[in-house]
Amino acid sequence: MTDIPGLPSRRSFLKGSAAGVALTGLALSAAEAEAAPPVPLDQYEREYLTADEWAFVMAATARLIPSDGDGPGAIEARVPVFIDRQLAGDYGRADDWYMEGPHDASAAPARGWQTPLSPAEVYRQGIPAFDAWCETTYGAAFAALDADRQDEALAALQKGEPGLDPELRDFFTILLANTKEGYFADPLYGGNHGMQAWVYIGFPGARAAYREWPERHNIEYPLGPVSISGERA
Repeated sequence: MTDIPGLPSRRSFLKGSAAGVALTGLALSAAEAEAAPPVPLDQYEREYLTADEWAFVMAATARLIPSDGDGPGAIEARVPVFIDRQLAGDYGRADDWYMEGPHDASAAPARGWQTPLSPAEVYRQGIPAFDAWCETTYGAAFAALDADRQDEALAALQKGEPGLDPELRDFFTILLANTKEGYFADPLYGGNHGMQAWVYIGFPGARAAYREWPERHNIEYPLGPVSISGERA
């Protein structure tokens, strides 16, 4: 992750996120996720995101986990594909979430989801609102900015400076969470292409026999990761 002021460093982000990524409510079943070898991202057929939304997600995830670090970036891991598929499914629609009011946008984050909008709707409304702020502030939509301005804009979004509608207060939070999930999820869900993120952090994936290893500190695991599908890195 690029060192955006107020955001964690790339290394601390990766170490802190690997164990904590929650995949509850993922939209795709293993059967749905089975597909031919992935096409290049510029040829990917989007399931939910519009062209402008896709451009934003590509640019934003590329800054949250950039390609110039010491491990694979979000683009190499195909994180945007993961996000698009999730927004098109159960997670994006919040099918199994409690969504009834009342909603209090001023409530502490510990009180949970405080908007009537589903995650997909937060993206749909949040991206153009944030792009409009970027155009006013920097003269161009987020995806058209250079890397330094994108980092500044993301830091401002995290702090709430763009002044988005209160119903969109969780936009940055879910964008960052979904980026982490797409980076570390099983490749069946579209991200973590080739299990690159797992290889980078030494995670074994879906191996059944691993119980004796978590307490072996500073000892490199000798086997590569395995996907739920049986694919091996």
